[in-house]
Amino acid sequence: MSLYVFSDAHLGSASIDKEQLKVDNIRKLFRMVKEDGDRLIILGDLFDFWFEYKHAMPKDQFDVLYMLRELTQKGVQIDYVSGNHDFWMDDYFEKQLGIKIHQDQLELEYDSKRILFEHGDGLAPGDRGYRILKKILRCKLNIWLYRKIPVDWAIPLAKFVSGSSREHSARREHHFALDYENYAEKKLIDGFDIVAIGHLHLPLFKEFNNGIYINTGDFINHFSYMKIENGKANLDYIK
Repeated sequence: MSLYVFSDAHLGSASIDKEQLKVDNIRKLFRMVKEDGDRLIILGDLFDFWFEYKHAMPKDQFDVLYMLRELTQKGVQIDYVSGNHDFWMDDYFEKQLGIKIHQDQLELEYDSKRILFEHGDGLAPGDRGYRILKKILRCKLNIWLYRKIPVDWAIPLAKFVSGSSREHSARREHHFALDYENYAEKKLIDGFDIVAIGHLHLPLFKEFNNGIYINTGDFINHFSYMKIENGKANLDYIK
């Protein structure tokens, strides 16, 4: 059996044709998971914006949510490591889809490998401003206040803000790529065999003396994913 990992689809952020391409490629990945996978890790930012109301949800993401439910019903264990566009996840994924949510990171052993999974937002030492913003966005009072905005106003507003944030990050995060490699190397020295990070939208497979660092890239332009099979980790692309 195999473990699959992907990240950063930012569903809902592009044109209709581009969104359909994302969904089609996610469907291809999930078919592979059905064939030989027993575990799937979503390494953050599956959606460009996700906010849970008690009685409402974004209707344009139904296809992917249904596919996720199909996987869990077939016995695939799915974990979701929250990203910087996933701050406001509540209990929908766990209760309705059977997907466990992990804030920021997940540590596990698979095929005798000790693995660290992180979305990666805020890892760079120079990203202090974002780490402060992260605390503000996760504040329970702010979440409660946002829920008071009517849904038909709140969702377009959030999509606009998410788009601005994504464009800003895309211009900035490439400068932090070396910081992520340094961070991964330290974690490998600490005893992990594999470190997997998303967020940068830059697929990368790098071997260090103590293990492997993989950046899972994205499902916007690269359609890259990580696979662990028989103790061996690879970075591959949807064809």
